[in-house]
Amino acid sequence: MMGLSINYEEVCKAALRLKTVAHLTPVLRSKTANQITGSELFFKCENFQRMGAFKFRGAFNALAQLSEEQRSKGVVAFSSGNHAQAIALAGQLLQIPTTIVMPQDAPPIKIAASKGYGGNIVFYNRYTEDREAIGQKLAETYSLTLIPPFNHPHIIAGQGTVAKELIEQIGELDMLLVCLGGGGLLSGCAIAAKALNPECRVIGVEPEAGNDAQQSFRTGQIVKIATPNTIADGAQTQAVGHHTFAIIQALVDDIVTVSDAQLIKTLKFFAERMKMVVEPTGCLAAAAALEGIVQTEGKRVGIIVSGGNIDLKQFAQLVSL
Repeated sequence: MMGLSINYEEVCKAALRLKTVAHLTPVLRSKTANQITGSELFFKCENFQRMGAFKFRGAFNALAQLSEEQRSKGVVAFSSGNHAQAIALAGQLLQIPTTIVMPQDAPPIKIAASKGYGGNIVFYNRYTEDREAIGQKLAETYSLTLIPPFNHPHIIAGQGTVAKELIEQIGELDMLLVCLGGGGLLSGCAIAAKALNPECRVIGVEPEAGNDAQQSFRTGQIVKIATPNTIADGAQTQAVGHHTFAIIQALVDDIVTVSDAQLIKTLKFFAERMKMVVEPTGCLAAAAALEGIVQTEGKRVGIIVSGGNIDLKQFAQLVSL
């Protein structure tokens, strides 16, 4: 683990910070899903986490470690939606002012929730403007602490508590499938899974249209792409971060992709068979198993369902396709 920005001990410390504030999310099973795949699937349902996604874990863990001076001045974050809501909610709970840089076309439900948690929203155009540059400028101008969505050791440690909890809830796994955008969830979960269950294969799943992490994984260096056009809005990242990539290189076994059509099929499966609302990004890991992209036959497989924040009109459109 030399050279990595965090270790399992940091995930354990994050779990203690989150113990009284985060939900212990359920692990659901589906007989139908098991029949389709010929395996035992365990769905870790972060769509039932506070603010509807795993992002709350990393955001609270990061904000809880700020100094008094940093807390009084406030934080700035950039996000397509879930990190925005997570930072706003964590800020509200810890009484830290929050400014969020969000794309103009972010799902209205995510914008409304971020505002509802007290976030001050600054909009930008995701196709023509650089959110990191905007966030950096705001941080410098107003002496705010910048909390990025994935490329930060405290964020990664917080996200790793998802896999820690899952393995504690259901025991050892042969394989863990994790949704992948910027790599915060995947890298954190890889640290926890390999510490608790060294033989577990950890596989990241990203959208076919935005396979920057897969390209990076194959070539051994970070590949940056144009903002991908995919319904998985939480995974419309252009590149993984240097913190997340180092962990992915060291601990992740493979990265696969799924198409938008496969995400829609999986979203419908969750709605029809498991009575759950899951956002397209949250369907990534499950789609890899249900669509046979990853062979899971005869194995005990953990599936991270990363979030459920989707506009109901969009949800209705997708389930009616």
